[in-house]
Amino acid sequence: MPILKATPWYKEISSEQWKTLFAAQLGWMLDAMDVMLYAFALTTLQKVFQMGSDKAGLVASLTLLASAFGGIGFGVVADKIGRKRALIITILIYSLCSAATATSGTFLELMLWRMLLGIGLGGEWSSGAVLVSETWPAEHRGKAIGIMQSGWALGYIAAALLSAFILPTYGWRILFLVGVFPAFLTVWIRRAVGESPIWLDSASKGSNSNLVEIFRGKLARKTLLAALLTASVLFAYWGLFTWLPGFLATPVEKGGAGMSVVKTATWIIPVQLGAFFGYISFGFIADRIGRRPAFIAYLVASAILVPVYGKTGSNQTLLMILGPLVGFFGSGYFSLFGVILSELYPTAVRATGQGFTYNTGRAISALAPYTIGWLAISVGVGSALLITSFFFLTGALLIMLLPETRGEQLK
Repeated sequence: MPILKATPWYKEISSEQWKTLFAAQLGWMLDAMDVMLYAFALTTLQKVFQMGSDKAGLVASLTLLASAFGGIGFGVVADKIGRKRALIITILIYSLCSAATATSGTFLELMLWRMLLGIGLGGEWSSGAVLVSETWPAEHRGKAIGIMQSGWALGYIAAALLSAFILPTYGWRILFLVGVFPAFLTVWIRRAVGESPIWLDSASKGSNSNLVEIFRGKLARKTLLAALLTASVLFAYWGLFTWLPGFLATPVEKGGAGMSVVKTATWIIPVQLGAFFGYISFGFIADRIGRRPAFIAYLVASAILVPVYGKTGSNQTLLMILGPLVGFFGSGYFSLFGVILSELYPTAVRATGQGFTYNTGRAISALAPYTIGWLAISVGVGSALLITSFFFLTGALLIMLLPETRGEQLK
């Protein structure tokens, strides 16, 4: 008898599930674009608002801190009013605040708008990731979150291209004004994307949903460990990638690579292409061998690559070669969080637990851009980036204390 060929995994997914994933991915992509416009405009904004590297890092840190509050708050909101409605609200917040950044006349105004944008940043991930997790089947959940997370790399690339095209000719205000366009995505989401069936069933039963529940019984230990894990890894990520464009644009004598704004964007794109494939591949690997071993492999590789990259200096050929590897391993592991955090909690408090643990870590990691900026004053940007390796390795140790959740059925 002839051997029947197995159905490809992607044909097992319905059109409604694909629409949900595309909405979350696009929302996350445009979120990344709006957030990273600041990183690419950093050296320009330092001159306009007379900011040192410490103040420039402070704005990024406060954005992350605000995103933590947004993520925690909208995690609770998503459990109360639904994942879809919370997703729409958060996209509107970060889009409008990105455009409002263009009106900044003082350092305080700049800081205010970036903080408000951060609320939308944190809330979008908490809403979108749990919507995808609850919509896709368990055996393909890692793939789905990996694809969703890859939107961040695409948004990073979009920010690089927009900055290279707009910033030198039209200025920073027009650059931030472009950030309003994600608001139009909400019209399509409202019409084409459905609510999570799991959440609708839970809500119809009047399930208890509040922040206190994730600190009760067995959930308390999971909540603490997951928050520590995200804090460590997010510190490493934001410390590295907030200052990566700045590192490339900083003069060689100050510990950077000495590139122009346009050239910096050119060198960033290979890094984010590597990140794109890192996000997607992690989902497939985690579905095959488990969440923990995949996560550890990516973090250890990151810890090794960052010191080499940071000390490369003006060797632009080596920077181009190492860039995709830094992006692949230094970003790809993020696909874990949307998967494992959803698998640790029951439906009634899933968005609350996921939002709290991820964004508590993000709040702590808000110190990273400021810390790197402060260290850069005395040791240079490239050397300051080395501290992130310690936090990558810490994350690899902490994941061992959480359960392996591959194949977990959500309920």
